[in-house]
Amino acid sequence: MTLFSGLRKEQISTEILAGISSFLATAYIIVVNPAILSQTGMPFPAVLTATILVSFFSSLMMGLYANNPILVAPGMGLNAFFTYTAVLTDGLSWQVALGTVFWSGVFFLILSAFNIRSYIVKAIPKPLRFGIAAGIGLFITLIGFANAKFIVPNAATMISLGNLNAPTLTFIAGLLVTVILLIRNVKGSILIGIVATSLLAWPIGRWWGGTEAIITIDNIVSKPDFSLLFQLDFVNSLKWSLAPIILAFVFTDMFDSLSTFVGLAEASNLLDEHGEPRNIRRSLMVDAISTTIAGLTGSSPGTAYIESAVGIEQGGKTGLTAVTGAILFLPFLFLSPLLSAVPSIATAPALVLVGVFMMKPVIRINWNDLSEAFPAFLAMVLIPFTYSITQGIIWGFLSWTALKLLTGRARDISIALIIIDIFAILALIF
Repeated sequence: MTLFSGLRKEQISTEILAGISSFLATAYIIVVNPAILSQTGMPFPAVLTATILVSFFSSLMMGLYANNPILVAPGMGLNAFFTYTAVLTDGLSWQVALGTVFWSGVFFLILSAFNIRSYIVKAIPKPLRFGIAAGIGLFITLIGFANAKFIVPNAATMISLGNLNAPTLTFIAGLLVTVILLIRNVKGSILIGIVATSLLAWPIGRWWGGTEAIITIDNIVSKPDFSLLFQLDFVNSLKWSLAPIILAFVFTDMFDSLSTFVGLAEASNLLDEHGEPRNIRRSLMVDAISTTIAGLTGSSPGTAYIESAVGIEQGGKTGLTAVTGAILFLPFLFLSPLLSAVPSIATAPALVLVGVFMMKPVIRINWNDLSEAFPAFLAMVLIPFTYSITQGIIWGFLSWTALKLLTGRARDISIALIIIDIFAILALIF
């Protein structure tokens, strides 16, 4: 590869080891993404294939085109929005939902190509970004607890604690194991936690805790399932009524990507001569292309992974790290029978802990200024309480604008934010 021909032999080995480290930190998405998206009726093996294709091609582009040591894969939060908001709450078919993913990628690509994204990003108040990120984290955590039946519906109190039976106790044990591994900085902690919880769940229904085994494995290896390729609904997904969903994908993906790029660049000194994240425009182009690929192959949008910090800390500085990680995804194309046997109680700890990681931005909200704290808080709590990322974003924007206008601080409102508010109001009406 001429792109990496200037690297010394010891640098190449460092980059490869860094790529392996980043992959181990990111590989949990191979199981978690299909576990979430398959709840829409999409076949687990086919979603697994789509997840790997998105992760491989996107990470490869990030390495070869953007020359950044950052892996790209279907994003947590984006897959939750796809499943629990777009399909299960708003009633879209998964084919139409895939279409909205594709069009959001096209829109994101246009914004990135013409640098319009910078104006949009500047229009979004930072406290709202922090509140939305934390709200998505709470949402994912709620999904994790619900998937493990640790939290269940209750007619009197809406939700309550589930029964402490074999599956929930196994979930608690898996969560504890994963947290301990993370505290001890073990590489691939979340992935190891999923494997450990699955092994703990194997006796359920066989030796103890039920009459039916929750894990059954007929085969280990099979051919990749490409049945979701090009199954998106191009036409019906491009309707005005679906604009809020497309925009929610765009905004969430954009916030996620930019915060990841900026955070990794600042923490790892991956900056250009102007002090900006290195190759940021090319990186965002890759992110946008990843989302369009996701819609075409059958997955929720792809995004840059903050877990890439693991490889960067190991010395990864160039795109060779991302290329290495990309290649490591490919063997799992043939392991769908084995991976589909992973029960929801094994992936639930990963969801809970992703929520923990996404709560970090709340410390950056000025809680002493209610005109900023209240909209951020509203967005944060309405996302899990309404089971809708869209509703949290809409009410966060509208409350910010209303409070600033009514308290004589209209200077904090940009024209771009007003345009976003108009879209938010239209989304509520239609």
